[in-house]
Amino acid sequence: MPMDVILVVWFCVCTARTDIEREIHAAPHVSEKLIQLFRNKSEFTFLATVQQKPSTSGVILSIRELEHSYFELESSGLRDEIRYHYMHNGKPRTEALPYRMADGRWHKVALSVSASHLLLHVDCNRIYERLIDPPETNLPPGINLWLGQRNQKHGLFKGIIQDGKIIFMPNGYITQCPNLNRTCPTCSDFLSLVQGIMDLQELLAKMTAKLNYAETRLSQLENCHCEKTCQVSGLLYRDQDSWVDGDHCRNCTCKSGAVECRRMSCPPLNCSPDSLPVHIAGQCCKVCRPKCIYGGKVLAEGQRILTKTCRECRSGVLVKITEMCPPLNCSEKDHILPENQCCSVCRGHNFCAEGPKCGENSECKNWNTKATCECKSGYISVQGDSAYCEDIDECAAKMHYCHANTVCVNIPGLYRCDCIPGYIRVDDFSCTEHDECGSGQHNCDENAICTNTVQGHSCTCKPGYVGNGTICKAFCEEGCRYGGTCVAPNKCVCPSGFTGSHCEKDIDECTEGIIECHNHSRCVNLPGWYHCECRSGFHDDGTYSLSGESCIDIDECALGTHTCWNDSACINLAGGFDCLCPSGPSCSGDCPHEGGMKRNGQVWTLKEDRCSVCSCKDGKIFCRRTACDCQNPSADLFCCPECDTRVTSQCLDQNGHKLYRSGDNWTHSCQQCRCLEGEVDCWPLTCPNLSCEYTAILEGDCCPRCVSDPCLADNITYDIRKTCLDSYGISRLNGSVWTMAGSPCTSCKCKNGRVCCSVDLECLQNN
Repeated sequence: MPMDVILVVWFCVCTARTDIEREIHAAPHVSEKLIQLFRNKSEFTFLATVQQKPSTSGVILSIRELEHSYFELESSGLRDEIRYHYMHNGKPRTEALPYRMADGRWHKVALSVSASHLLLHVDCNRIYERLIDPPETNLPPGINLWLGQRNQKHGLFKGIIQDGKIIFMPNGYITQCPNLNRTCPTCSDFLSLVQGIMDLQELLAKMTAKLNYAETRLSQLENCHCEKTCQVSGLLYRDQDSWVDGDHCRNCTCKSGAVECRRMSCPPLNCSPDSLPVHIAGQCCKVCRPKCIYGGKVLAEGQRILTKTCRECRSGVLVKITEMCPPLNCSEKDHILPENQCCSVCRGHNFCAEGPKCGENSECKNWNTKATCECKSGYISVQGDSAYCEDIDECAAKMHYCHANTVCVNIPGLYRCDCIPGYIRVDDFSCTEHDECGSGQHNCDENAICTNTVQGHSCTCKPGYVGNGTICKAFCEEGCRYGGTCVAPNKCVCPSGFTGSHCEKDIDECTEGIIECHNHSRCVNLPGWYHCECRSGFHDDGTYSLSGESCIDIDECALGTHTCWNDSACINLAGGFDCLCPSGPSCSGDCPHEGGMKRNGQVWTLKEDRCSVCSCKDGKIFCRRTACDCQNPSADLFCCPECDTRVTSQCLDQNGHKLYRSGDNWTHSCQQCRCLEGEVDCWPLTCPNLSCEYTAILEGDCCPRCVSDPCLADNITYDIRKTCLDSYGISRLNGSVWTMAGSPCTSCKCKNGRVCCSVDLECLQNN
């Protein structure tokens, strides 16, 4: 098989303090070539020979675009790890492989990726083999290939890198170690065979879709039109029948199953100058009655005025009324004299209970000193009198919103849009020829408006929702952060562990006392999550209780991990042990250590960790971090970075916005970062172990959580024997991906025999 190779380099990376900022990256044409070689590739290997300064951290090679690492190999001498950073489905991933390569010696390193299979060889020895999420290999334009650094200021490698290569072939490590021969097909070889079957399935699905569409076009729908009748007070009226409703002074008509009534038209009143129009009980229209005048005030029939006595206008004459006013149950300051009345009432009196008499299409409104009639919505007063109102004919006045293929029909207080013969209703204002929407034979989302058309139907998302109508998602203008879900227009539901109107705040379950860990453990807060970590001297029993109840004592005596010596007896304690020794010459209190003996009271520094100091006391070894005295000018700045006040030892964060002092710690992109002598080292956050079947890393989270739905799980191992049926009834291989029929923005995937579909929101907004 021909081999694609890019990049052969040999360069020395200086370690002087003047090298705090440098820029070593490939030329633009090399980056363009790299994009072409990576495209749709699932097999590649990075090779190099390195010599790294002890206890330093740095990036050997990085392929980056802004803040995203698509391929990055890093060696950390601070934590003795080799890290592989990559992208999967738009999210960063990191594989941390414990290995000490920053030891000042020469090493051959080869990192091979075959689909979801990761291999790490160091000095031609297979060190690690893992299954990982398949990396993204379709690199975006604008990527940069950095050598010996992540960017200008971060991840600066200290040492020598030579013979660097990126090889696009199976088992590329063979070019570095010829004696390591390939024995089995790679994961990528198998993947290509599976992909061929998936391509055939996709072709079959498209052919099935075309066949179903043709069958749909050939089908005929028959519509039946039935006469609509009206039933009123036990009587049945046919369409267009009319009758008189004497009780309410109305003429009524049955129209398409609905009763439409209009008030009888009253002739205009031309009352003489000495009379006024008034309503008489039992009559539909007002009549003229003589008026009264007193002191320049005009009174209609039945109205009263208070002079020295109470008088009422009757047939044009003010007649004295001798009835007594009822007592009032309120203070005098709350007495109110109503208009055209003789007796006062209390403030807030219900005038509507006494009159005036409002028609059926008007409503009585209480005021301070009287009551008036106002027309209901959709009605207008008759001859300026709101006691009697008639319906507004929105159809005749062109005040309706009926669309084409409809007829506007006026009804009391409003109107309706009736479909013309041969058309079926879509909504209150429009009709269409074929009722796919009404019959449910459509694929519109529940948050979409279905509109029938001559050749089918269309779907339009409701206000506050976005999509193509087939799929409509609620739209939140400022978005929902950290995996929050926009469940309604501008309304976010936050995942557990986050709060805020846009889920922008992490809840610190530890400091806020939300969680109480068992006393054998301590609470550790994580972004959007927490866990109870076993304290020193305890370990988990394997059940991984969330509250730390599964942390049990380590019996150092039974396990033989204690340091008691000679005739001393080991006594197990909660979180530790003790050595009891009877008096005598054999009880010296000395401690065995690494095949030798440390005297009782002796203090020493560990060879593998110069920042830890141990002491022997009465047969027990105690180790701790070196105490830092920043007042001591000879303090080891490597072990006590907080004592390093040099400006050159400060670190700029990944965004270039914040400056950290040596020894500072912070969290960035689900990684714990530390500044040490001007150098930033980051490693993945430690996540709690979970005992559930399905786990997933939700958006905004750094650690996996338990989920009940396997469609949401990230930890499913695909069994190719389990297949799924798509909407056309075609069998799909496990792991195959296809587009849902009739919904180009919905992709489905077969997960262990279950069909799991998701929507591309960006696609929805563009369609």
